[in-house]
Amino acid sequence: MEAVKFKTVEDLLQSEDERVELINGEIVKRPMTRSDHGIVQLNLYDGIRLFKHKSGSGGWWIISEVSVRYNEHQCPSHDLAGWRKERVPDRPTGVMDIVPDWVCEITSPGHEKKDTFNNFMLLQKYEVPYYWIIWPEDKALIAYKLLNKKYAVYFSIDCKDDSDFQKVRIEPFEEVEIDLNYVFN
Repeated sequence: MEAVKFKTVEDLLQSEDERVELINGEIVKRPMTRSDHGIVQLNLYDGIRLFKHKSGSGGWWIISEVSVRYNEHQCPSHDLAGWRKERVPDRPTGVMDIVPDWVCEITSPGHEKKDTFNNFMLLQKYEVPYYWIIWPEDKALIAYKLLNKKYAVYFSIDCKDDSDFQKVRIEPFEEVEIDLNYVFN
């Protein structure tokens, strides 16, 4: 019996397909982005872009569709990821080798396991302080915070049956109200 050979980040970088990522040593094709996914991604970015300062101290580097190398066999592309400028003062470039301070994934039908299990376990292991998962079709958000090296839910909301969404403050961006009506519509 032949041993399974795990793919590496080097294999990923040599791929001719731009829409792939490295999950558990396997090069995986990323799902096609649906309109709900793209709208929620852009609208959430609009809601937190106040934190993205181009110069000076403070603020965040917030990047969409960014690949992060956690180890040689794990290099997922995150829908949104952020690094506090106090920890990462220079603008990140290329495939990131620095663990983010915040990641947000927006689920795609048929690929929920990656966001709700694979990334959850990976980000917890690498101690990413905040992890949000959004289900655009269900208009739901769960926010996790790392406590004692384990994720705990610290905010969750299901807006599907509520036509009057609320404005919320969610760590690590609690200084601003995020208008969920705008995010989900």
